[in-house]
Amino acid sequence: MNERQRILIVITLLFSLVLASAVLLIYSKHQSRKLFVEVQQLKHEVDALNTEWSQLQLEQSAWSGHGRIERVARKQLSMVMPESGDVVFVKQ
Repeated sequence: MNERQRILIVITLLFSLVLASAVLLIYSKHQSRKLFVEVQQLKHEVDALNTEWSQLQLEQSAWSGHGRIERVARKQLSMVMPESGDVVFVKQ
């Protein structure tokens, strides 16, 4: 093998390595952008779920309020507050 052939082989090898490096760079950039889009979508989903959670907590507090429970107890269950003489304290 003469000097010219060796130089041609080295140049071909270097060109192949540069080309492979460029292809891998393009692939990694594509993956990075794809993952970034997925992260953004997940952040939007987290925001929507947090909003829904807040609304559900407000709804729960509205449904479990003392005034509402007392109204339901009086209306649907016919419950009344006991008179002070009817209350018995039990000590252990």
